Amino acid sequence: MQFDREKLKDTVLYICSHCEPSQLGAVKLHKVLYYSDMIQFLAVGSPLTGATYRKRPHGPTCDALLPVLRELTGANALEIGEADYFGYKKKEFRALTKPAMERFSESEILILDEMIDFVCRNNTAKTISEFSHAVPWEIVDFGEELRYHNALHLIPSQVSKETFDWAEQQAADIEAERSQSDPMDYPAFSTLRALVS
Repeated sequence: MQFDREKLKDTVLYICSHCEPSQLGAVKLHKVLYYSDMIQFLAVGSPLTGATYRKRPHGPTCDALLPVLRELTGANALEIGEADYFGYKKKEFRALTKPAMERFSESEILILDEMIDFVCRNNTAKTISEFSHAVPWEIVDFGEELRYHNALHLIPSQVSKETFDWAEQQAADIEAERSQSDPMDYPAFSTLRALVS
């Protein structure tokens, strides 16, 4: 995968400008990036930024995020503060400049918006960390890279009861149809009978 550092910077700015600082800490920022890259890869075969992600205790983390945050704060494009969060220090991010939107396709913006909503507005840092401990995270050792092709494991593989019910009904319908037909009328048998006669 080709890593696009400038696009990662703009992605960070986009996330920070579309999420309340109180809803976005370092853990969630890593997760929005991870899921956006992986879901984009599943959708079109190439990731959003091409960043490298690794297995860490609190879930996947982006290798390039810390250097990119330093570059953005050094360029006065991003402000990083700390806030008290139930006795813990939590990072808060505020975008000071707008991202270069021409870097993003409509589908990429849609995925980013969905991931921001899912990670930042519908989860805590704890619940999203636990959720991120899915198969792609489980199949590698700590510190190892989470490969993009393993994003296929993010797709739920459990079959619903409705799907089982549908499959059973289909099997019953096929069996009923077969039991009503004459096996000797099967085309291959009629050809065989014609040859033997």
